[in-house]
Amino acid sequence: MPLAFNEGRTSMRIVSMIARYLAGMIFLVFGLNGFLHFIPFPPPAGVAAQFMGALYVSHYLWVIFAFQVVAGALLLVNRYVPLAVAVLAPVLVNIVTFHALMAPSGLPLALFVAVLWVLVFVDVRPAFSGLFQSRWDRSSERARDLTKVLVRAN
Repeated sequence: MPLAFNEGRTSMRIVSMIARYLAGMIFLVFGLNGFLHFIPFPPPAGVAAQFMGALYVSHYLWVIFAFQVVAGALLLVNRYVPLAVAVLAPVLVNIVTFHALMAPSGLPLALFVAVLWVLVFVDVRPAFSGLFQSRWDRSSERARDLTKVLVRAN
């Protein structure tokens, strides 16, 4: 039975690695496209156009594109992956929400990237174990173990 467990774990690692590379490429390319405009997109219509117009005029999109480029590069070089996952989480929530509510034509790609993000998150979730504690006890054995998990994850 341990052999089957190890095979499952190895295959999950491979799936996570593929998801990490795909998500890294997608975020790097689309983030760079925000600055360099090498992939033409038709302008959005209706409320989506108003929303994107406000983000563009305020230069808020530059911040989002910068986060995408940096996090995508971190995913591709396999460094600070938990940080990249944490940075991309709110970006991805906004992308999925935007497409779900205002521009449904982009929703399939947004959901695909969300699935990739989840696969990468599952692989690095020990780095986030402290976030899912209902109470923080500095004197507990768990607190001392957490520092070991964070060092191992990076």
